[in-house]
Amino acid sequence: MSRIGKKPIIIPENIEISKTDDILTIKGPLGETKRSFKNDIEINIRDRQIFLRPKKKTKETSSLWGTYSSHIQNMLEGVTKGFVKKLIIEGIGFKAQLEGANLVLSLGLSHNIKVEIPKDIKVQVEKNIITVSGIDKEKVGQFSAEIRALKKPEPYKGKGIRYEKEVIRRKAGKKTVATA
Repeated sequence: MSRIGKKPIIIPENIEISKTDDILTIKGPLGETKRSFKNDIEINIRDRQIFLRPKKKTKETSSLWGTYSSHIQNMLEGVTKGFVKKLIIEGIGFKAQLEGANLVLSLGLSHNIKVEIPKDIKVQVEKNIITVSGIDKEKVGQFSAEIRALKKPEPYKGKGIRYEKEVIRRKAGKKTVATA
């Protein structure tokens, strides 16, 4: 039994929800998002609330129950507030800039790296901070992870791309051996 799935999801006032077949569409002030759900979980919308209930009691449906509830809550949060991830670039000569629909990164390689920005994601660059925002939590997280993977922070000086609140475990460098 899912504790998250049992709880009804409250729909805010300025949001429209419609369900056709297995596609749930949510419209809000920041945009519209759609997601396909399996028919194993019954999704009922009534009295400004969404109720989820599995049709059969199997291991798969019980695992999907809470997952679908979380997906719907993320969709509601995305169209009302949106999601933001901030990446910090550290290192001498490391920089980022926007060129049209591309993010151009200079990461100490012999060439610049061009990353195409997906349509429904907004990217802003200020000095050494890249701000990725959008209404879909998965796409914002995936694009941020792809940028970070281009130059992961190294443990000695901390150079590379890291998340805003990420803590890098530092290692000690070479130490000179004192001869006695």
